This record gives sequence, structure tokens and C-alpha cells, in this order.
Amino acid sequence: MSTYKVFALTAAISLLLDQLSKIYIDTAFTLYESISVVKNFFSITYVRNPGAAFGILADSTIRIPFFISVSVIASLGILWYLRKVDAADRWQHFALGLIFSGAVGNLIDRIRLGEVIDFLDVHWYRLHWPAFNIADSAICVGVAIMFLCTWRDEQQKKQAAKAD
Repeated sequence: MSTYKVFALTAAISLLLDQLSKIYIDTAFTLYESISVVKNFFSITYVRNPGAAFGILADSTIRIPFFISVSVIASLGILWYLRKVDAADRWQHFALGLIFSGAVGNLIDRIRLGEVIDFLDVHWYRLHWPAFNIADSAICVGVAIMFLCTWRDEQQKKQAAKAD
């Protein structure tokens, strides 16, 4: 498989799923409409988040240029870092594809709407985690995989050092 195929395929599929899900939610639901999927645990709830995680900077006048700038810088940083990753390390390419697609998916929302469409609502009865979307999930899963890859690499280095 070519050097960047895993990255590109992962990013394209994840971004497509993110954007299609947001388009569906935006057209099929009214704002704040909620459908229970697993009673007292998981719902599909249409909300919009003008801020970052947990609504951070939601009321700030600089939020849109700030979040657009951060997303663009993060996306460029991921593309720069991708060049430094070993071509054979498909897990890191997969992880970076997820993180990149998440950054771009939420960037598209911020440019198009000035806020992000969220709809995955995890809760325990009335205790709710802030709603999120596929882009947010891709970023979290990608970062977790990157941490695991880093841990794996450190373990391999330690074992190699012991073998010397």
C-alpha cells in the first residue's frame, strides 16, 4: 500500500461520515429534538455548539476566527507530522487520518455555520456528558491510538536497550 493511502482513506471515509451525519441531523431533526436510542444512556439529540469542548469560549467575540485558525494550524501540523512517520507504521497513519478528518470536519461546520453540529448524547439518566459528533469521536480515537503507538514504540526501545 502506498505511503499515504491509509491516512488518505481513513481521513476521507471519516470526514464523509461526519459530514453526512451532520447534514442528516440538520435536515431530519429540529434543534434540540432528541430520540432515545438506549433508555437512560444514549440519545440522538440535535444541538449546536458555538464554542469548543464543553462550550469553552462560546460567548467570545473572537471564537470564530480563533477556532478556524486553530483548526487550520492543527490540520497543517498533522500533514507536516505525517511526513515524519515511518511509512510502515499504518496505525499512526490511521490515527493521524482520524485526527485530521475530525479537525477538518469541525472546521467545515465553523466556516459554514459559525458553530458545530453535535448530536451524540451520552448520559446516565439526567446526568449528561456534553453532546459530540463523529469528528469529535475521530479526534479522541485517533489521539488514543497515537498514545498507544507512542507507548508501543517506547516499550520496543526499552526491550532493544535490554538486549544490547
